[in-house]
Amino acid sequence: MAEVRLEHLYKTYRGGVEAVKDLNLTIQDGEFLALLGPSGCGKTSTLRMIVGLEEITGGEIIIGDRVVNHLEPKDRNVALAFETYALYPPLRVYDNISFCLRARAISPVDVDRRVREVAEMLEITDILDRHPGELGGGQKQRVSLARALVREPDVFLMDEPLSHLDAAQRAHMRVELKRLHAQTGRTTVLVTHDQLEAVAMAERVAVMDHGVLQQVGSFEEIFNRPVNEFV
Repeated sequence: MAEVRLEHLYKTYRGGVEAVKDLNLTIQDGEFLALLGPSGCGKTSTLRMIVGLEEITGGEIIIGDRVVNHLEPKDRNVALAFETYALYPPLRVYDNISFCLRARAISPVDVDRRVREVAEMLEITDILDRHPGELGGGQKQRVSLARALVREPDVFLMDEPLSHLDAAQRAHMRVELKRLHAQTGRTTVLVTHDQLEAVAMAERVAVMDHGVLQQVGSFEEIFNRPVNEFV
């Protein structure tokens, strides 16, 4: 687990499109923070820069006591659960979850232990022998989360993780993600455009618009004392 500091962070795409502008934000060690805003506000670009999938135009990202600007994603010890699940169709659930561990040449005994621990945590031990095509949306989401968590990352990142679930599944998974955070204590960042999702799960919410951080605070602070009309 680790604190994440974004200091004067910028992201400018080809053509001069400024996706993130002078972002300063500290995500405390063990905190659950939501990046909230409409499509195109810069929240996903911010997440991808933390992971290392987007090059930083300016500023610094500090995870723990390391500046990670130029580190490869594999060297940052962060994990990302994708919006689209990104599971490997030919592989069983067990193999999907263990894939990244086996790629790092971890011993089979440790791989099996970690896969079964995270599967039990997410209550998917009964589907480990199935393939992704046999699973429902909620089950696929749990497998995607398990694959990220099995790496035992310092920082756990989620990009619109519930967007493909129906209303009942979303409500259930909100509760499960809160329980999961309480159980692991990992520093967690959720990217979402869903206001209910943000306030239901996160301890603090960071509201973004047009690449600019508007306000950071608890739900009560933002609801009762918004800094501007947009918030």
